[in-house]
Amino acid sequence: MPNPLQGAQFVLAAHRVSQLPADQGAEVAFAGRSNAGKSSALNALTGHRGLARTSKTPGRTQQMVAFSLPPYRDVPVSRAQDAQERPPAATTGGSAQDLRLIDLPGYGYAKVPLEMREHWRQEIDRYLHQRRSLRGVVLIADIRHPLKEFDRMMLDFCFASGLPCHLLLTKADKLSRNQAAQALAAMRKSFPDGLHATAQMFSSTAGTGVDEARQAVAALLRQPRDGVHQDREG
Repeated sequence: MPNPLQGAQFVLAAHRVSQLPADQGAEVAFAGRSNAGKSSALNALTGHRGLARTSKTPGRTQQMVAFSLPPYRDVPVSRAQDAQERPPAATTGGSAQDLRLIDLPGYGYAKVPLEMREHWRQEIDRYLHQRRSLRGVVLIADIRHPLKEFDRMMLDFCFASGLPCHLLLTKADKLSRNQAAQALAAMRKSFPDGLHATAQMFSSTAGTGVDEARQAVAALLRQPRDGVHQDREG
C-alpha cells in the first residue's frame, strides 16, 4: 500500500506559535507524553527513520517541530477564504495544497524547569485554539497504562471544539494480542458520546497498525475546515 505520508521533510522548530509556517493549507498535530513513543511513531508513519529525533531520554522534543508533506490531490476546499489563503496552484477542489505534520512538545515526563513547562502549556493551548489550518490531532499514548491528565485534557479539548482525534495506543508489542485487544476495547468504550475520536493498536517496532495509522492521518488532512475549530470562528 502506498504511503501517503512519504516524503516528509523537516521545516523548522518553533519556540512560539507565531514562528510556525504560515497558517494555510492543512496540518495534523501529534501530541502525547514524552515517554509514549511519539517520535518513533512519526518516523514509522513517514517511513523516514531519522525524521523526528528519538532518544533514550524522554522529553527531548521541547519545541513545536513542523514537517512538510508533498502536495497531493483530493483535498477539498471548504470555503472561498481557504482558496484565498492557498498558493495559486491550490485554488480549486482536488488541487494540491500545503500539508504539514506538527510535532508538539512532549509533556509530563521531561525534567524541565517549571517556567518552561508553563511556557509550553500556554503555547500548546494557543496553538490548539488559534491554528486555523489544524484539521485533527493524533494522540500518542502507551497502551500499557491508563490515560494521564494531559491525555484526558487533549480529548476534552477535541470534544469541546469538534476537532477529530485519532488515538495511537503505542507499544502494543509489549502485550499479548489478547491483552492489547482488551485495552483497545476498553479505551473505545471510555470515549464520551459525541467525541469524534478513533483508536487503534500501534507498534513502531513491530509495525503493528502502521498502514492503518497512515490512512487515518491522511484522512484527517483531507478534512474540510467547516465543522472544526468551532470555538475559533468569529
